[in-house]
Amino acid sequence: MKFLDQAKIYCRSGDGGNGVTAFRRERFIEFGGPDGGDGGRGGHIEFVAVENLNTLIDFRYTQHFRAPKGGNGAGANKTGAAAKDRLIQVPIGTQIFDDDQETLLADLDTPGKRVVLLRGGDGGHGNSHFKSSTNRAPRRADKGWPGEERWVWLRLKLIADAGLIGLPNAGKSTFLAAVSAARPKIADYPFTTLHPQLGVVRLSDTQEFVIADIPGLIEGAAEGAGLGTRFLGHVERCAVLLHLVDGAAGNVTDAYRTVREELASYGGGLVDKPEIVVLNKSDAMAPRELASRRRALARACGHEVFVMSGVAGQGVQEVLWAIQAAVDAGRKVPVP
Repeated sequence: MKFLDQAKIYCRSGDGGNGVTAFRRERFIEFGGPDGGDGGRGGHIEFVAVENLNTLIDFRYTQHFRAPKGGNGAGANKTGAAAKDRLIQVPIGTQIFDDDQETLLADLDTPGKRVVLLRGGDGGHGNSHFKSSTNRAPRRADKGWPGEERWVWLRLKLIADAGLIGLPNAGKSTFLAAVSAARPKIADYPFTTLHPQLGVVRLSDTQEFVIADIPGLIEGAAEGAGLGTRFLGHVERCAVLLHLVDGAAGNVTDAYRTVREELASYGGGLVDKPEIVVLNKSDAMAPRELASRRRALARACGHEVFVMSGVAGQGVQEVLWAIQAAVDAGRKVPVP
């Protein structure tokens, strides 16, 4: 299934049903009086977050959603039927923005969370509603109130515990494939990954976390170079960032700082998140090279640097336990 993380759709709630003008006509009742019923309520537009979806691709082919109109009233004071609500299912983590793409209307970040985005119009009054001591035979009946309509943007932010970031060819997809059942595309050229990938890492029967592989950043991504920073929104909800640096590529400090600068340019609080820095591809470096580059990277980031080889499996388990500890600590504090 193709991955799509944003879509623009049109929504309109249902109009209310019309009230009616009617009079009671029965044998042996000389003055029956008005008995026109009210119209029914129009259908709401409602969104719900479900667990069996992970992309917004369905909204590429269906972009208009309309709720039905309420039923009209009838004689004998019969009220029209309320219309069924239009329920729109979206993946967990979907945000609903107004047409200006800035005003947040709803954030469906938990399974089963619902929000009524547009309310259906109320039904119109029938003529029995207007009878009085001075108006015994009213012939007034109101039309139903119109529903609401608006264009909205849907943006999906994947719900993951850890975000996997780094320059292209840093070994992110290889690492994800090694530690989970995910099968991302792996090749020796940049931008192999074109959309985020999710994988579940299970360390024990009671310990597991979800990791998201974000397509590689390059210098100038905040200005639109490469794939830009569009996919960085998927790591805003992560408890920890796993930063892979290709140790065999040369200057590891420049590679590390390039990604950090792009995170700062994007904003969203990404630079303030806990970070685990890993010097990857240790099997492709001599011991002296490995030691010097690890020291240089530790000076650049200001904390401990893990050493790993995703292909050979060296140091992978230590990195996973470090991620699990950071995720457990992050789960104690709600992630915005």
